[in-house]
Amino acid sequence: MKKPSKNSSDRTGVAPQEGLPLPGEAVGADRSAFPRGRRLVVVGLCLVLLAPAACTTLRETASDIKKSVTGLFGGSDEQLSAEELALRGMEAYDAGNYRRAVEHFQKLKDIYPFSRYAILAELKLGDAHYRLEQYEDALFAYEEFEKLHPRNEAVPYVIYQIGRCHFDRISTPDRDPTPARKALEAFERLQQQFPGDPWARRAADHVIACQKTLAAHEFGVGRFYFKAGYYRAALERFRAVVTRYPDVGFHQPALELIVQCESRLAQASSRPAGSFRDPSPPSSPWAPDNG
Repeated sequence: MKKPSKNSSDRTGVAPQEGLPLPGEAVGADRSAFPRGRRLVVVGLCLVLLAPAACTTLRETASDIKKSVTGLFGGSDEQLSAEELALRGMEAYDAGNYRRAVEHFQKLKDIYPFSRYAILAELKLGDAHYRLEQYEDALFAYEEFEKLHPRNEAVPYVIYQIGRCHFDRISTPDRDPTPARKALEAFERLQQQFPGDPWARRAADHVIACQKTLAAHEFGVGRFYFKAGYYRAALERFRAVVTRYPDVGFHQPALELIVQCESRLAQASSRPAGSFRDPSPPSSPWAPDNG
């Protein structure tokens, strides 16, 4: 199964974080640049400093301006307020500079852990890491957010993003199925806990895609065992396809192979005692982790 590109949209053709309002977004401050009042302060400050320019060199004047502006707005993130760090983080995130956004949000968390903006930083850290395809870091941020704020309105979105962190790492059916399993667990948990939430409805297509991947994996392993003559092991795989992943494209062929497996096992059991053995199957190339 070919994994879609994440740069533009998910499997539904919609960008993973556009089109639906992010719960809790109102926690953030105004994303505009410096307010008009601050700009006037800077302009006034520049005029005051330029007045004695006749007595100083241009380099000295520029240096004075730089020092004064630095003193007014802060020369480093450590000197910025929680609101300013949140604002800069959101500006960097909206501009696509996710690494810089991570720096601002992490510093906000570290310097102002009890600020009302800290919860925004916790959430957007996960988003920025996700955009950078740093899935383990994103998972840590999202899981920590859910643990610290289990009743927050953003939790459905967070669970959806946990699923996406696994979903976006799904490879072809002949590879390790762990990402598909974990993604399916997250999406199904979202649907069970928040059945009417927009993020739960959005997860529906991903649930089907995960089931198709896992059904293809089980069917592939079963067919490998069947061709190798390990009918009992193959039978278990085909039955798993029918019971766990019905109606995703492998149900009918799995039923047909179940009949063949049972027939061959019945023929083998009718032979004299000791003339037939069904040993443990070898590792399948479809199951690097033994399925």
